[in-house]
This record gives sequence, C-alpha cells and structure tokens, in this order.
Amino acid sequence: MNVLWQCPDDAHAALVLAHGAGAGMTHRSMQAIADALAHRGVATLRFNFPYMDQGRSRVDSKDVAVAAVAEAFAAAGTRSPLPLFAGGHSFGGRMTSHAAASGAIDPAGLVFCSFPLHAAGKPSTDRAAHLASVARPMLFLSGTRDALADRALLEGVVGGLANAELHWLETADHGYRVQKRARASSEDVFDEMARVAADFMRRVASR
Repeated sequence: MNVLWQCPDDAHAALVLAHGAGAGMTHRSMQAIADALAHRGVATLRFNFPYMDQGRSRVDSKDVAVAAVAEAFAAAGTRSPLPLFAGGHSFGGRMTSHAAASGAIDPAGLVFCSFPLHAAGKPSTDRAAHLASVARPMLFLSGTRDALADRALLEGVVGGLANAELHWLETADHGYRVQKRARASSEDVFDEMARVAADFMRRVASR
C-alpha cells in the first residue's frame, strides 16, 4: 500500500485520513486538510482505496474498503508511537466508521470530515445505524450547506450517541467550499476544522 505520511516536529497525535469517493489521497482538499492539521500538531497518513489506485470510478465494497482502512491503520502504527486516530472525508470517513464498529481497527477516536449521512436529496439516517456500535469518541465536522447531511438529522444522530460531538462549519458545503461573503468568520475553513480536530484529539488523548 502506497501512503503519504506527513508529520510535523511538534506532533501530539496522528490521524489515518481516508479520502472521499471521487478524490484520491493527493487531491487538493485532502492536501489542504493534511496541511492544516500539520500546522496544529497532528500527523496524517493518507492512502488510496483499491478502486482509486486501479482507476475505477465505482467505489469498493464495504468489506474491501474496511480492509484497506485496517491496513492503513496498521501502517500508521508502525510509523510513530503517537496516539492514533482514524477518520476521513465523506466515503472515507464512513468506511472508517464501519472499520471501527466491526473491530477491524481500534483508534483512540474518530474524526469525520463531511460524514455522508445520506445521498443528496434523499434525507435518511440509515447510514448511521452502525455508529452506536463505535465505542470510541467521535467528532463530526460538517458544513452547514452540506447536501449529504441534513442539519436536523445529523444533529439528531450525534445527539443520540453517548460519545460524539458535532462542529458546524459555517457556509461550507460537502467539499468544504464556503460562501466567503456570507461567512461571518474570517478563519479559513480548513484552519477551523483543524483547530477543532486538534483540540478534540488532545482532549481524548489526555483522558
């Protein structure tokens, strides 16, 4: 498995960062997330799911994707003794949550960037049914304009979990694009998500 390991000198945690359905580990958004986390002292290990390396557009089955997450998680564990978290953007985060729910990985906690709760225009919570089986702390970083995560539904899901928290990224869509004129905060959206994620990982690791 080819991976991208990005580790700042002041790293206090590491995150296995899985990509979304339509963009591999080198996509600019994945790089932006990794860079922002590095500035906050979080190392990242990125990897491609098999379908991406094979040039296929159709995503891998859940079993194949979970196996890839587990392989990447094991690879990260050999790189550093840092507290190890797992997560990713959209599809990657969802598959990571299945890996945690099934026991394929045992991270300190999970960080979900734009968790895809449902397909666009088809609000549902079916994709979240397994989250109650995840024992580790979870952080959801979702944009207020994300078409794949109805706000009321996602708040209901996270509120029903004993070990989860949710941070809304103002005016961000599923790919973290923002409406700059409408956004009250001047903080870059990637800097914001990294700040919140790094704080979450520090808190979890100190318990």
